Parts: sequence; structure tokens; C-alpha cells
Amino acid sequence: MTAPPAKPHHAGHRERLRERALAAGPASLPDYELLELFLFRSIPMRDVKPLAKALIARFGDLGGVLAAPIADLTTVAGVGEQVALDLKLMHEASVRIGRASMTKRPAISSASALQSYVRTVLAGEPREQFRVLFLDNKNQLILDEVMGQGTVDHAPVYPREVARRALELSAAAVILVHNHPSGDPTPSRADIEMTKQVVEAGKALRIAVHDHLVVGRDSVASLKSLGLF
Repeated sequence: MTAPPAKPHHAGHRERLRERALAAGPASLPDYELLELFLFRSIPMRDVKPLAKALIARFGDLGGVLAAPIADLTTVAGVGEQVALDLKLMHEASVRIGRASMTKRPAISSASALQSYVRTVLAGEPREQFRVLFLDNKNQLILDEVMGQGTVDHAPVYPREVARRALELSAAAVILVHNHPSGDPTPSRADIEMTKQVVEAGKALRIAVHDHLVVGRDSVASLKSLGLF
């Protein structure tokens, strides 16, 4: 009588990991195991622990994995376009959840919630990106829009374009946001000068600049809190 084929070793690992997640909650898992659980659905027939660890080694942390462009994700062995798309969908869901909470209360009412949102959006971006949060007269979010994308250390910003877009949206105020892919959120001299230019461009139109946030790998710098404008 022929013996039944042995189950692959990762089958038992998957069940044990699911049981631990159910018993202690997903928050108890390290990043690579949380990523593993997600990859189970994208790659049902293979051991994905090495892949989860390879992704985090390549992009730094879970946020970096989810924020990475599809083209960069597919450079990791074992990640095809479908798996990369699944990871991007997870990131987009996180961004939308954060954005929804921002539209239900004044954006400046909770510094921690605001910083959590911008970190979700930008902390893992491999290139510098300049975004503007346009706010209404109750400081609630109208739109979060990318207004400049660039290289690893520069994104073009045009203060008059920020002011013009604020007028189009009937915004009363803005919060400027950009990331430093180097990981260090310390504002540069160019960041400070650009902020002052946007402040000046908005003054004549009665559009306030509430803050300029610089997003690093692990933290966010506020130019307002630092007294830099």
C-alpha cells in the first residue's frame, strides 16, 4: 500500500501562525509574520517566510514594503506583479482608512493622528514627494494631493501653484508635507525657504499655512513646532 504523500513542512507552520494570531491578536506578531499571514492568501502553495523576511530586508520595514512601487517589489525573487499588486492594495487600504478619519474632524485637532496619517502615506516612499493637505474653514480635509515628485533628495515645488490650487478648491488653509527618503526628517534650508515662500503666496489670498511636516523613516518633523516659519 502506497503511503500518502507527506504534507509540506510549511503547512503546519501556517496553521500554528494563524492560531497564534487568533490567540494573542495580530498586534503580537513581528512585522515579518504579519506579512507572512497576508502572503498566505497571495501565494497559497509555497513557504512564504523567506519571502517575507527578504522583503523586509530589502525595504527596511513593513511600511517600506507596502509603500514600495510595484516595479521595485517585483525585483525581489518570488514577487510577481499579482503579489506586488496585493501588497499595494493593502497599503492603499491603510491610506484610505487614515484619510477617512481626517475628514471627520479638524486635521489640526490631533497632532498624533495627523503625523500617523502622513507617515502611512510617505514614510516608505523611495523618492521625495511633495503633498498638500487642503483644508476648509473648519480645518477639515478637502483633498490630499501630490503636487511634486522627484528624486531621492528633491521634489519640485511651486508656491504659486499651491496657492492657485487652494483657490480652485476653496480651501482656507493648507498643511504642506514631504518626505526625506534618507530617513532623517531634519528640515533643510531649502525646506524652510520654500515654506516661507508658500506662506507669502497665501497671505494675499487669505490662505493660511498651518504647518509643514517632513516625514522621515521613524519620525516626523514639524517646521511650525520648531519655530522655523
